[in-house]
Amino acid sequence: MLKLAAVLLLFTALVYAVPKPDEVPKHNPLEHDSKHIDHFANGNHNAQYDHEQFLGEDEAKTFDQLPPEESKRRLGLIVDRIDEDKDGFVTLSELKRWIEYTQRRYIDEDVDRQWRQHNPDGNDTITWESYRKDVYGFMDSLTKDEQEHEENGISYKSMLTRDRRRWSVADQNLDDALTKEEFTNFLHPVDSPVMGDVVLTETIEDIDKNKDGKISVDEYIGDMYTPVEEGEEEPEWIISERETFAKFRDTDGDGFLDREEVRAWIVPKDFDHAETEARHLIYEADNDSDEKLTKDEILDKYDVFIGSKATDFGEALGRHDEF
Repeated sequence: MLKLAAVLLLFTALVYAVPKPDEVPKHNPLEHDSKHIDHFANGNHNAQYDHEQFLGEDEAKTFDQLPPEESKRRLGLIVDRIDEDKDGFVTLSELKRWIEYTQRRYIDEDVDRQWRQHNPDGNDTITWESYRKDVYGFMDSLTKDEQEHEENGISYKSMLTRDRRRWSVADQNLDDALTKEEFTNFLHPVDSPVMGDVVLTETIEDIDKNKDGKISVDEYIGDMYTPVEEGEEEPEWIISERETFAKFRDTDGDGFLDREEVRAWIVPKDFDHAETEARHLIYEADNDSDEKLTKDEILDKYDVFIGSKATDFGEALGRHDEF
């Protein structure tokens, strides 16, 4: 199922907005790293997510092989770039702009790479049939059972159906072909305002196991936690999530999340992804609580920002021209 795993990597990440870093809800279905591991997986903080937000997903390649001192040296060079006014402090606004830059750079480079891959002749658009043949053409030789065989609840057929729907939404002029801008929305829907409804639909489909169009508390919990043994006692963080579902997610108190309640959960109003992640990183490293970071504070928490072999998180910046 290598092709299945490869297609799954098209999914992207999203952070939720919150008033204070220490009040961050522990679960959001769109918030995961490039390996599709949740930011908060099984109640534990997945620092790889923060590394990729700070560096960009495609930059998470080489720090895993670096000793701590080299990791710190390279991080120091990055800090000098983030500190735009050279006053010795990294402020919220400076860190926010850096995260926006790294995420935009990742999106642009990913789109450029896939645009060339699926459009070798350099046309103005890519047709659906051309894309389907490139990505799903192997399905033509599969039996119906093979196309519908599920792995982790996902089949080739369901992925094709999902991509076809996403393509149709991205296709703003309805010519069944995507310009580069439309193709960007298709590949990275959570970063596009015009794709909000299809992201919402996909999220509900992923969590709604009985396909009744709404999310029960058990489906909500099941998306983030699977007991090792039948009948085992739930951990405290799951009990807390059940309370969060009842008090804050299920606003009409009917025991389910409908479409608008899910929308309020995954895409809060006035949401600012980059600012939320910047606040989170400052919270993690701000030793003197002055709401800004010195280079020493960042280097002291280098594993929070870029990881290292010693932390098992690894992966970071691989641009030789920046070092």
